[in-house]
Amino acid sequence: MTGTRPQEKDVMSTYLADKAENLTVEGSSATFTYRRMGPQGGVPLVLLQRFRATIDWWDPEFLDYLAADHDVIVFDNVGTGYTTGEPRDSLDGFAEGAAEFIEALGLARADVLGWSLGGFVAQRLAARRPELVRKIIVAGSGPTGWVPGAPEASEKVLGIMAKPDADQEDMLYLFYPETEGARASGREHFAHVAPRLAAGGPAVTEATAQGMLAAIGQLLAAPFDEVKAELESIKHPVLYANGLHDVMVPAHASYVAVQHLADATLLLYGDAGHAFLFQHARAFTKQVADFLAA
Repeated sequence: MTGTRPQEKDVMSTYLADKAENLTVEGSSATFTYRRMGPQGGVPLVLLQRFRATIDWWDPEFLDYLAADHDVIVFDNVGTGYTTGEPRDSLDGFAEGAAEFIEALGLARADVLGWSLGGFVAQRLAARRPELVRKIIVAGSGPTGWVPGAPEASEKVLGIMAKPDADQEDMLYLFYPETEGARASGREHFAHVAPRLAAGGPAVTEATAQGMLAAIGQLLAAPFDEVKAELESIKHPVLYANGLHDVMVPAHASYVAVQHLADATLLLYGDAGHAFLFQHARAFTKQVADFLAA
């Protein structure tokens, strides 16, 4: 689900996020690559990326809104994209990688925003290492296992997820509702990420993607009693957000999750899907800012 990389090599950007330089920090199992933007001070906001994506896939408009008044950090987890190390193949492994990165930066704690696979990782991180996390934003994701009553992913969705060379039409189907306005927003998103992708940075290797798929497979097999217990163990404030037309992680999962969290808010976008955070970037980042400031 990497999508086709643009052929143009002279794509220009007006976003500040596209000017953020690659930085590195040494962890115990990897050399992490990250970018940091916005005013530093206070609790940083660390972003956890989706399946088959590197830091080059974060929408710079979305990052600019977030970083207007927050210290925002994006990074590639162990064995992914720009970061070295052996690819992880479990949710625990990805959560351990995130904890390793936060500690390598010397952060006392962080707010975390996880999109899709990153949302599962954010919750596992909070459950396993609660002292590292202050607040959590779970976007286009769900609890760390399938929930009763949730519709299963279609064969088309599963087929696209398994493709190493998914094209833009595939990704539009996964991320946006099949309406003219939503698809137009999707094409804008791909135009926004084009400058970073055109620079030719490393993609997610198939070995890393298979590890991500293995982690997702473990999620699907988790008994709901374990899922519920993990949710109930999370005492941090949590903002759950989703698009009502998400074909990858149904909004029903978000509705179930907040019923078992100690301190949760649910936010749904009626005309959006998996990539609602880019389709409604200004509105959603305003909600995130209010949540972090509360």
